[in-house]
Amino acid sequence: MSGAVLAFVEHADGEPDRLSLEALALAHRLAKRLGASLDAVVLGSSGEAAAARLGAYGVGLAHVAVDPRFDDFAPAAWAAAIRATMATRRPEAVVAAGSERGNEVLAHVAARLGLPMAANVTDVTPGDSWRLVRQRWAGSLLEDAALDAPVRLVTVAPHAVAVDAASSNSPAPTIARFEPELEPADLVARVVGREAKKGGGISLQDAKVVVGGGRGVGSAAGFERLEELARLLGGAVGGSRVVTSLGWRPHADQIGQTGLRIAPDLYIACGISGAIQHIVGCKAAKRILAINTDPESPIMAVADYAVIGDLSTVVPAISAEIERRRAGG
Repeated sequence: MSGAVLAFVEHADGEPDRLSLEALALAHRLAKRLGASLDAVVLGSSGEAAAARLGAYGVGLAHVAVDPRFDDFAPAAWAAAIRATMATRRPEAVVAAGSERGNEVLAHVAARLGLPMAANVTDVTPGDSWRLVRQRWAGSLLEDAALDAPVRLVTVAPHAVAVDAASSNSPAPTIARFEPELEPADLVARVVGREAKKGGGISLQDAKVVVGGGRGVGSAAGFERLEELARLLGGAVGGSRVVTSLGWRPHADQIGQTGLRIAPDLYIACGISGAIQHIVGCKAAKRILAINTDPESPIMAVADYAVIGDLSTVVPAISAEIERRRAGG
């Protein structure tokens, strides 16, 4: 075995982030193709707890910087930690999640080291010239590309690579603590506070069921029907771009190219026409149910199931049927 593939793993209170696990799956596949070891970089006060879980995903060595300055997002500081690990391990590739944060952090690494970076990658084939497949045009097409550099920097397209099944027989990785040097400038841009979402509840990105609303909902008050259905299904409510532009829902609830990309078991699209920008955000759903009065709307082309009708009638009817069955009626 020669060389290493280095994966940057984000986490929340010691639990690895799902998009990071997707990136780790591609990194694991790449390491096997190279005959290389798989390392991880994990940052923050609860970094060791997160790192201890990574052996199940093929990580043999986890580099952990247990420093509270890394607890909140600070792109230049996080990039400095990755660069410090690269200096000691000299990996053949560095892989991160293709999230807003993952792309920004790896872009910092690329800029400081003068290296190219490929974003939204779905597959990597190493060789004399590494071949990549990556998403372009909001995921509407795939590009075959080449990447040549002393170290390849890659981010993985969200929800495009399946998370490896965790192995209960794999040993915990070796933990290597390190203390990267930070300059004052590394901490100028950082998260200094968080505002909790009103109402709390499950997040759109974690929900197994998402109920989305578009212009067809009619008003902010119209979302009460969707909220009730989501409550019955243990899900979350989101909206299209036009809904957030009209002020019916906060931007944090927007699903689409300029919002969130979700991957629930079921996405119920209510009164959503299905513009390509919205489809980009929901196409990773396992099943899509569209409720719309227009049978020719674009959402129908990607829906697994459809109800042609007025959502103001259909959605309450679904909720009532769920309640009736639960009551044994």
